[in-house]
Amino acid sequence: MRPRPKLDLRAKSHLSYVAYACHRFSGLLLACFIPLHFLMLSQSLRGASGFERYLELTDFWVFKFGEWALVILLAIHLVGGIRLIMIEFGPWRGLRKAWTQVAILFGVACGLLFLYLAN
Repeated sequence: MRPRPKLDLRAKSHLSYVAYACHRFSGLLLACFIPLHFLMLSQSLRGASGFERYLELTDFWVFKFGEWALVILLAIHLVGGIRLIMIEFGPWRGLRKAWTQVAILFGVACGLLFLYLAN
């Protein structure tokens, strides 16, 4: 068995590695959110009063911040996934630094739009 090659630190400082890390991190956080979301929705099956009681919890600022962060995570994960599909199936070569920048800008723009529309 061959020893595992050492990872060059220059690879981790590349913008494409940042895009990979953001895509992976946002995916993990979204995977943690989904069971909580389904748990909240399942409360509506027990009746409107139980669901309303759980909805009152979402009036705290922590949940408002979480909603904003969730919108940004969804946008970054969406554009990061599209970027990966374009790299895998596109006719071009390379990692395309501009796509990474567009993903970050799109996520920030979605977050700002959410803040504007939420108030």
